[in-house]
Amino acid sequence: MHEMSIALAVIGQVEEAAGRAGDITAVREVRLQVGELAGVVPEALSFSFELACAGTVLEGAELVTDFVPGRARCAPCAHEWAVGMPPLLICPRCDGGTTDLLSGRELRIVGVRWEDGRTPAPTREPISEER
Repeated sequence: MHEMSIALAVIGQVEEAAGRAGDITAVREVRLQVGELAGVVPEALSFSFELACAGTVLEGAELVTDFVPGRARCAPCAHEWAVGMPPLLICPRCDGGTTDLLSGRELRIVGVRWEDGRTPAPTREPISEER
């Protein structure tokens, strides 16, 4: 299961960024783009991420994955199409075999939401049963 090694790499990069930012008390959310052709099972990545975050500044952070569909363009006729899984890399319009993969291999961190020591944590009003 290579999703654990991906989760560890993501956590390492976020921890490094948090260290550079300084005074980060908690990471609340990590947003990833995951391409259809990246070979990643989002549920396995989420499970691995949750396990690997234990004991780090990311403990309890939510992993949000944005699915990126695979798309290709035919070099000879410029037709674009969704490649699907398994990927169709031969042009459905002209049967051309020279294609450019436009999207679908993404695996990148696109956002991190964290709290720092300079911003007070939000407070909440007690519910009526607590008063």
